Amino acid sequence: MGVEIRKMIKILIVDDEKPICDLIDLNLSSAGYHCISVQDGLKAINRIEEEDFDLVLLDIMLPGADGYDIMEYIRPLKIPVIFITAKHEVKDRVKGLKLGADDYLVKPFDVVELVARVEAVLRRYNKTEQILTAGDVVVDVEARRVMKGGKPVVLTNKEFGLLLLFIQNKNVALFRENLYEKVWEGEYLADSRTLDLHVQRLRKKLGWEHNLVAVYKVGYRLEVQ
Repeated sequence: MGVEIRKMIKILIVDDEKPICDLIDLNLSSAGYHCISVQDGLKAINRIEEEDFDLVLLDIMLPGADGYDIMEYIRPLKIPVIFITAKHEVKDRVKGLKLGADDYLVKPFDVVELVARVEAVLRRYNKTEQILTAGDVVVDVEARRVMKGGKPVVLTNKEFGLLLLFIQNKNVALFRENLYEKVWEGEYLADSRTLDLHVQRLRKKLGWEHNLVAVYKVGYRLEVQ
């Protein structure tokens, strides 16, 4: 069965520096999010009026309307906001948080930290309950959708079941018997090659030849940072 595609979490990036918008877009898109970028405060307000967003990443120093003005406009709409700005003084952070921002990230920032903060804020708003990640692999459990590097990957039902178990137990060795019984819902046969063949296909489809490792006399382990 093919992987069903559903509406992705949509993020608005507001920053007057296009290279920063592009960098954020690239990394969040790879993590499975749909991003739209604008470089002007008034354009940001217009987009928010026209479309529904799950999160806004907001610079402070902007043409048209600054980030504080936009935050005043957004606050009644209950849209999560993370400030991303070069303004690093404590008073700036306090002002942003008091205006209702959910987080405050100072430039220059590490994109890995940005993605982690985005995920944390979305979890707080119960927007990612069914989203699992491992590296550049993103799994939407409810929609049964798998993305790698922003591109869809089609898995069989058994492959999808194995993937969930590995991602839910990252860096933990899982016994062959448990994997087989949970995915195939039957008693494991010691001479069965079914599990090994499915793991091989999963490795190939996800580029996990070095991540999904065999553990001697145990089973398999997904190794990710």
